[in-house]
Amino acid sequence: MLHSDDVNEGSSRSGSAVATWIWRNRRVALQARSETFPQVGKACGSHFFGQTTFMHDTDRDLLPEGLGDRLPAQAAAAGRVRRGALDVFASHGYARVETPVIEFEKSMASRMAGVQPRRMFRFVDPVSLRTLSLRSDITVQVGRIAATGLAASPRPLRLCYGGQVVTIKGDGLDPARERLQLGVELIGSDSVAAAAEVVVLAIEALEQAGATGISVDLTLPDLVDTLAAEAHPLTPTQIEAVRRELDAKDAGGLVDAGGADYLPLLYAVGPFEQAIERLAAFDTGGALASRIAGLREIAARIDGRARVTLDPSERHGFEYQSWFGFMIYAAGVQGALGRGGTYRILGEAAEGEPATGFSLYPDRLIDRLAEVREDSAALFLPIGHDPHVAARQRAIGWRTVAALSDKDDPVALGCSHRLDGGDVLPL
Repeated sequence: MLHSDDVNEGSSRSGSAVATWIWRNRRVALQARSETFPQVGKACGSHFFGQTTFMHDTDRDLLPEGLGDRLPAQAAAAGRVRRGALDVFASHGYARVETPVIEFEKSMASRMAGVQPRRMFRFVDPVSLRTLSLRSDITVQVGRIAATGLAASPRPLRLCYGGQVVTIKGDGLDPARERLQLGVELIGSDSVAAAAEVVVLAIEALEQAGATGISVDLTLPDLVDTLAAEAHPLTPTQIEAVRRELDAKDAGGLVDAGGADYLPLLYAVGPFEQAIERLAAFDTGGALASRIAGLREIAARIDGRARVTLDPSERHGFEYQSWFGFMIYAAGVQGALGRGGTYRILGEAAEGEPATGFSLYPDRLIDRLAEVREDSAALFLPIGHDPHVAARQRAIGWRTVAALSDKDDPVALGCSHRLDGGDVLPL
């Protein structure tokens, strides 16, 4: 125990002497505890001035919050989802690119508006002494590629990608800090045709991945800015407040923020056909005419492949989108599986380069698919089997499991059939 007279004595010492005194007394206390409770001395330990007592790590197998392993069923489902989506992207002419897991923070944070460096894991590069960050969004990296290595390539430029991304914190009620991101970027155009193409492509990719009951929610991220410019003027301070209250769907707060004219937007939501009519009725001055026409064209291109809804004032999560945005959902999967829209890649030109794209985050879909037991047909290869026969069986689609000893149990190894000479027999 540290007494008051010990503190007074220590206060007159130098800082290093005090530190030595404190650690010496802690070491004595630990030694005394070890002698009194030997089991504690065995289970606990520390490092004092070069002396180490070993400790049984009780948390050495724990993972940080928001991170997790994928066991065989989940890993297999993730592989199917990734392959299915990337195959769909490639079939529509999107060339795959791969990006590094780590980049300079400045590059990641300055390529697009709305990127939040505070959500990135950052650290100092011991080589360059510059700040690095783990990628939290592959979209910005694809933007860098388009603006540098592929700057001279013909537009529109179609690129796709897939990889893991990490953030310091999860989103909302989702604690996950590492996610699989799959997506496409159509660079050089933010037209209605480009928007329609990527929405339909997102639907097809999720269908191929195994999602059902798909629905798409359309939005206009720059709606308030467009209306505030002339049709329904607002001050810069009011613009931000009106956006916030529209996101919150708070009618009283919207009026208090000076946005009484914007109240009809709270009711222009829901199934697309009804909501778009309400939005058109609100737009008496025609400020939204081209956007409304564009939304109608996009919904027509979906052509019944997914349920379509409209929430024109939704802005949360669309910080760097411009005139169009969408979120995509599937039955049986909580939360959105992805989002996308139009945006601009910041570069040499002040206005940047227009682009359209989307990102899918299918981890929850992967978890659901992993719960459905796949056909686990596998062929057991006994000791002494003919490798040429086994190779022919693999060539026609069999998954084989070779015995390593006579004691191997084919059923315990998950096999459904056994190779007997040249014949495949059920177990």
